[in-house]
Amino acid sequence: MKYSAYLFLLFGIIICSCSSDATEEPPIDDPVATEAYFPEIGSNEWETVALTELGWNESELQPLLDFLEEKNTKSFMILHNGKIAVERYLNGHSESTPWYWASAGKTLTTTLTGIAQDDNLLDINNKVSDYLGEGWTSAPTDKENLITLRNLLVMNSGLDDSLGDSVAPENLHYMADAGERWAYHNVYVKLQDVVAAASGQDWSSYFETELKSKIGMTGSWVANNDLSVYWSNTRSMARFGLFIQAGGQWENEQILSKDFLEDAVNTSQNKNEAYGYMWWLNGKSSYRLPAVQIEFPGKLIPGAPDETYAALGKNDQKIYIVPSKKLVVIRMGNSAADDKFALSDFDEELWTKINALLGD
Repeated sequence: MKYSAYLFLLFGIIICSCSSDATEEPPIDDPVATEAYFPEIGSNEWETVALTELGWNESELQPLLDFLEEKNTKSFMILHNGKIAVERYLNGHSESTPWYWASAGKTLTTTLTGIAQDDNLLDINNKVSDYLGEGWTSAPTDKENLITLRNLLVMNSGLDDSLGDSVAPENLHYMADAGERWAYHNVYVKLQDVVAAASGQDWSSYFETELKSKIGMTGSWVANNDLSVYWSNTRSMARFGLFIQAGGQWENEQILSKDFLEDAVNTSQNKNEAYGYMWWLNGKSSYRLPAVQIEFPGKLIPGAPDETYAALGKNDQKIYIVPSKKLVVIRMGNSAADDKFALSDFDEELWTKINALLGD
């Protein structure tokens, strides 16, 4: 994939830490219209669908699995309209073993922020200081007060991204006015503090009641310096992917508004076409990457369908969603390269294998 070496080098380094240029918005599936299947909450039962029933090339499954095992994968799933088409555990992993989401878990923070807005607890257009008070950064007060919740969602707070992983005030320095510069930054985690302050609950409790229990996820948030990293089994990640693919709905309950989700999975600002509200977007004419101020031409993953959007995390934790194909693809594991800082074309190679399986 063009410039993919930069992509995976930079994702490996990152600790898991407004106008739209989109030309066509990917559809948000309506689970009623598509008759999506949802696994029962509190049960380990999950319906499967045969590859032959889907018309996929079953002979291409083993080459895909061999590739995944070679690339340090621990688990891999493909859902089609909610049912399991492929589920494998590799390299000593198991169905019940938890693994970290890394920065793929940023989309959990996006989702909870949207739910809190739907609950009228906050407004993403309000400034962060309305919820955390002034002095949550080291920026001058007038510059700090330019930063809205939306700026944190879309990574254009204007704060200096070169000062390390800490989001303590002394590490959050002004570099540009909010909205004027896109930079992948751990400051997004302040949204968790905002949600806690707005809801009157701690972050984990609000997450538990408003999302986790409603879609049957397991797992927990684990402290990692200033960040909280989510750990769960693979099926919990797949439940979240299904919930997003179904338009923020689980069975008959609309948990996250479709309007918020539409905004989240489309271009969110004019600095990086390939970025929504912490979701990475394929099919755009250019993209930017963490840690560098360079715009690269072309699509993020040329081999994937243009409408694909993805949650991407350190060491190749991945949720890919392809709305029109009703697909959710999950990959957990160690870095696809032997050295997590090595260059990799993993996404493009993986989609070549997936496309062969799909017959595309």
